[in-house]
Amino acid sequence: MSNEMQHHWDSSHLFGSNAPFVEELYEQYLADPDSVDDHWRGLFDGWQRHQPGERDVAHAPVQQSFVELVKRPRVASGSADPAASEKQLQVLRLISAYRILGSRHAKLDPLQRFDRERIKELELSHHGLSDADLNLTFHGGSLMGHTQAKLSDILGKLRQTYTGSVGLEYMHITDSARKKWVQEWFESRASTPRFGAEQRRRILKQITAAETLEKYLHTKYVGQKRFSLEGGESLIASLDELIQGAGSRGVQEMVIGMAHRGRLNVLVNTLGKAPKDLFSEFEGRPTTELPSGDVKYHMGFSADIPTPGGPIHLSLAFNPSHLEIVNPVVEGSVRARQQRRGDRTGAQVLPVLLHGDSAFIGLGTNQGTFNLSQTRGYGTGGTVHIVINNQVGFTTSDTRDTRSTLYCTDIAKMIEAPVFHVNADDPEAVVLVTQAALEYRAAFGKDVVIDLVCFRRHGHNESDDPYLTQPMMYKKISKHPGTRKLFADKLAAEGVIAADEGDALIAAYRAALDKGEHVEQTSLTGFQRAFAIDFSQYFGTHWAHPTDTTVPAADLKRLTEKLTRMPEGFKLHRTVEKLLNDRKAMVNGELPVDWGMAETLAYASLLESGYGVRLSGEDSGRGTFSHRHAVVHDQNREKWDTGSYVPLRNLSENQKHFLVIDSILNEEAVLAFEYGYACSAPDELVIWEAQFGDFANGAQVVIDQFITSGETKWGRLCGLTMILPHGYDGQGPEHSSARVERYLQLCAEHNIQVIMPSEAGQMFHLLRRQMLRPYRKPLVIMLSKRLLRYKDAMTPIEQLSKGEFHTVIGDQGGLDAKKVKRVVVCSGQVYYDLVNARKERNVKDIAIVRVEQLYPFPTEALRAELAQYSAAKELVWVQEEPRNQGAWHQIRHRLEACMSPRQTLSYAGRDSSASPAVGYMSKHTAQLKAFLDAAMTLGK
Repeated sequence: MSNEMQHHWDSSHLFGSNAPFVEELYEQYLADPDSVDDHWRGLFDGWQRHQPGERDVAHAPVQQSFVELVKRPRVASGSADPAASEKQLQVLRLISAYRILGSRHAKLDPLQRFDRERIKELELSHHGLSDADLNLTFHGGSLMGHTQAKLSDILGKLRQTYTGSVGLEYMHITDSARKKWVQEWFESRASTPRFGAEQRRRILKQITAAETLEKYLHTKYVGQKRFSLEGGESLIASLDELIQGAGSRGVQEMVIGMAHRGRLNVLVNTLGKAPKDLFSEFEGRPTTELPSGDVKYHMGFSADIPTPGGPIHLSLAFNPSHLEIVNPVVEGSVRARQQRRGDRTGAQVLPVLLHGDSAFIGLGTNQGTFNLSQTRGYGTGGTVHIVINNQVGFTTSDTRDTRSTLYCTDIAKMIEAPVFHVNADDPEAVVLVTQAALEYRAAFGKDVVIDLVCFRRHGHNESDDPYLTQPMMYKKISKHPGTRKLFADKLAAEGVIAADEGDALIAAYRAALDKGEHVEQTSLTGFQRAFAIDFSQYFGTHWAHPTDTTVPAADLKRLTEKLTRMPEGFKLHRTVEKLLNDRKAMVNGELPVDWGMAETLAYASLLESGYGVRLSGEDSGRGTFSHRHAVVHDQNREKWDTGSYVPLRNLSENQKHFLVIDSILNEEAVLAFEYGYACSAPDELVIWEAQFGDFANGAQVVIDQFITSGETKWGRLCGLTMILPHGYDGQGPEHSSARVERYLQLCAEHNIQVIMPSEAGQMFHLLRRQMLRPYRKPLVIMLSKRLLRYKDAMTPIEQLSKGEFHTVIGDQGGLDAKKVKRVVVCSGQVYYDLVNARKERNVKDIAIVRVEQLYPFPTEALRAELAQYSAAKELVWVQEEPRNQGAWHQIRHRLEACMSPRQTLSYAGRDSSASPAVGYMSKHTAQLKAFLDAAMTLGK
């Protein structure tokens, strides 16, 4: 800095309370130099000119130096000596360097396997300083409370705050308030715990329980997999602090998601699962019998835990072996609970996610979950993430094989979440950063990450030999005394506990385990919590439960009037204006009801009947095929201002809430979120809509491991609805098939419903049936794109006020049943191709029957329909999909069960194919003509 510049700063009035004003101006200047007046721009230009080869950017170290510089008083000597001023500037740069890079020099590894990397920016010499300057006095900026201090004291506080057991990453945050909060929270405490004796003994008790349980299980159930927490016992102390602290702040529910590592420990020592119940599972005697059940380290649990602020309800989500996939499920469950409570900020329900180090950075579902976290339809007020970082991941021997980033937590920087790295061998530091994480989340409603750097005492599981891939690491681990002993010895040396008290805690815990009991009861019994859901009404019910899904004609007209009324001055697009006018004509019987109208009336009637509706997908507001228009936009205003209107939210004062979301482009995370939401909201119609049916491929793990098997494995009921566009119209492989065969292959034990409706009225009754029946099973709708506007697929308004959902629809051609020689059975839009082919060929002896519900298969209804065709000797299944796909192979045996002994069953459709569909219109048309000819020619 020049003497002139230095003199300006030394002599100006820009100190103390004026500094924030200067900082804000400089921030504006960095973003756009023309945004400040000429005087300030000249000063800032001068500042840039005096930094050869550098150009400052917002939030860079030099900016922080500038901010601190303008806050400082003159150098203590009172001189304007350029050399002294330059050293003062370099001290501020040193402070900034520690804030940015200190985590890379922190003592985070309990194993101390490697020498710490040399970071030149953290050395005095890099900043033109030396040991000779340690006794000189400088202004310490905000680090030292805007007071002067010796360089030795400044350096000592920097090292204690940023390079001890805690490593902080927060300078990537662009929001100044959040960045300063983290900075001040840790610097004011120097990242150093100062807990009283009682709290320190509680921490010891927590990690003693964690270690003792693991060792007990290791000797009692030799060789059985449990995914031990040993090496990361401080997690239990962290969760205890999180629960107690959250309860003190008014949190009433906490939903926890985690994979295998440490899960059994969390179940017993955090949630209060009885050890005897855990032992029964180890011995193959589960306490709850389910059709299939699951392994013990996948199971969920819930409990009510006392805290200083009152009981808090904990729910540990069930989780399959796909590790991080539970994360969006948890977020969805939390969002549903918050919705039920009217908790718009997340103050009452807190999501907590526990991750493995390699899985956190490795599995794409976390990118999707983070991306959801700050969107309107999926936010939960911030999540506390804890990474159980055992530094080895799964089986690889080098972090170069597990990620391309420095830290496994770097993925969290995509949403600018602060990351608190902490050495798990310092359980007090672990508790300290847990307090900070909880307070940060409460203050800002955003995600925060704790990186618990620990180790893994055993292999990936207890039958794995870790020396095969990690010989040097496990030599270190074999010599490590354990976190509990290190902490007990420390407390004993400081006189906090007696010398033998640590061993006494172990003995007491083991004695309780021998009895199958807890050392102390951590959970409440008989506590009646508010907002609990009674699922008992949904168990033991049948899919064919008689249900009236009609809506009186007067109500349909009243709802339509509200659905088509726009705010005054609202300028509609002419296409939407015509659509709304058509809907008015539909309800009056002047036009048949199309799919968009039928669907909208189903939602409206449910909303007024006490059922919320949540609809999400990548273009759900308008509808991918521009048929829905649940959200309309003023053509003269921006939609994020007042330019959007949702008629379904404006039906009546007492209606339930309606939310339609144009979701992020990540099917896996979004579908998992909606599954979690639906599991916790049985009184809401929760729908996920694929833009094209095959897009669900990217969420197959959610379908396989949650939606279709969650009930039989875990007893979890879920009424989630999936709408998957499906139909062969010559649009190529990816825009034709929703892979109906995959869903049918997964069908068993009445686990899901698979429907392929062919009329608009069917959609109306289907959606209403999903909520009005006391039956909560996932519903998969294979929805034709073509039929959305196909006139023959539209229905009279009377079908909504007088009809019902038909699992089977008989022939509509007025044929003489006694003359029918063949019955064609089909599903979906191919029905209309068959009807047209029959008409073109003037065929009078082939009946066409539609199976609308493919599972649970309507055997009795189809058998009754086929029975009237006594002369028919042929039954032909016709489908658009290739022979090896579609429903054919999954329902052939069901069709045979409906036939008479003298009938034969054959197939008409496309030949088997490796691709879902052809990409050439000419081939598509030729294939369609060929199988229609086969279907309409007797004996063929």
